[in-house]
Amino acid sequence: MGDEKTTPFFLSLVTPFLPILPEVERPRRKVQFSEKCLWTVITLLIFLVCCQIPLYGVKRSDAADPFQWIRVVVASNRGTLMELGITPIVTSGMVVQVLAGTKMITVDTNDPRQRALVAGAQKILGILMTVGEAFGYVYSGMYGSMQDLGYGNAALIVIQLFIAGFVVLILDELLQKGYGIGSAISLFIATNICENIVWKAFSPTTINTGKGTEFEGAVIALFHLLLTRADKARALTEALYRENLPNMMNLLGTVLVFVVVIYFQGFRVDLPVKFKHSRGQQASFPIKLFYTSNFPIILQSALVSNLYFFSRVLYERFRGNFFVSLLGRWQTTKGGYFAPVGGLAYYVSPPRNLAEIATDPLHFLFYIAFILISCAVFSLTWIEISGSSPKDVARQLRNQKLVIRGMRDGDMIKVLNKYIPVAAAFGGMCIGALTVFADFMGAIGSGTGILLAVTIIFQYYEMYSKEKSQDRGLFSPNY
Repeated sequence: MGDEKTTPFFLSLVTPFLPILPEVERPRRKVQFSEKCLWTVITLLIFLVCCQIPLYGVKRSDAADPFQWIRVVVASNRGTLMELGITPIVTSGMVVQVLAGTKMITVDTNDPRQRALVAGAQKILGILMTVGEAFGYVYSGMYGSMQDLGYGNAALIVIQLFIAGFVVLILDELLQKGYGIGSAISLFIATNICENIVWKAFSPTTINTGKGTEFEGAVIALFHLLLTRADKARALTEALYRENLPNMMNLLGTVLVFVVVIYFQGFRVDLPVKFKHSRGQQASFPIKLFYTSNFPIILQSALVSNLYFFSRVLYERFRGNFFVSLLGRWQTTKGGYFAPVGGLAYYVSPPRNLAEIATDPLHFLFYIAFILISCAVFSLTWIEISGSSPKDVARQLRNQKLVIRGMRDGDMIKVLNKYIPVAAAFGGMCIGALTVFADFMGAIGSGTGILLAVTIIFQYYEMYSKEKSQDRGLFSPNY
């Protein structure tokens, strides 16, 4: 009876479903680093295979992709089993985060039962989001009208998308339970973004631009133009600044953003800590500028992705409705992209070029404010539910018999309160600012995509170093 009284009402609704929810059990032994690498590679291979398997019952279409702007960030691939990408699982996490941040649910992180209920609630929401988005894609006409598809094909498409989305949920749980490295969300995002960058740089696909046949890849196009054009200066200029295709300035901007983000990764404050009952061993607790890593921008991307999705679905069915138009108006642009041109969906999307910034500065200013504020808010909220708030960190340090050097045990929370919330909010805003900077530089894969790729790769490097140190039995100098 005591558990029932302390269990939040929202979480108590999840209890009946826990026994029937598929779950990956935690490993009963220590998983060696080589095994973790193997399971991580297997997970990645499953994702890459799903990205290449087309949905059965869907006819290939050359129509403009309404979600082209956001696909690279949510690990989505049009017309394949990975059509939904990681959107459902990230959205479910965002919903739980919002509920926790608004205190609609309060979770005792020390209670294993409540932690299991939160994980179960997030999984159920992920399944419901997968079904809802799969149905929405079919209903909105993404694969053709219902008359063209037929009800049998439409049902089959929904089933395929649901199974693929459920596989993503299980793969993410597999890695996070300790069988692999990191999470499937981070792994899929980084892979998708890096694949996009490599393809845009070295793609051998030829495209007729009206000025002759050109290669899509920026690097290959550079050498092709220099070798085939008589006017080398003009060829170099075209390779650097050509429109509607990846150019060398985009690639150089991408490299610059990589360097800047890696530089900012080193910004941190090290709080000296020591063991209570040992004078010899000392360590440090690092509070990084990017304290919440890339989670703010992942959640912000999921928010924009869902806004695009619902706006697109409603606009197709209720075009002309005033409230639907406020959410977003869509049309095919000069570049051949089906993109929002008005409403909220338009203002939260990045400006495509300098000319658009000059003609509509309000759009640019609103976009900057939205990115900075949303990243800061998501970052502050994330520390409260992820076990990384000052109170949680103080408890973790006490459990490991660690205290901040020169401070009494009771003053530990006060010291952490001076650093952690500031690092979370300011770090979230810095992530948002770097995203805008990358978009302004024309980086391949969007500013959000580049930032995610760099932070995830750096995160994996740190995990690799930590795992290797633990396997060798070394004491890490940092907490």
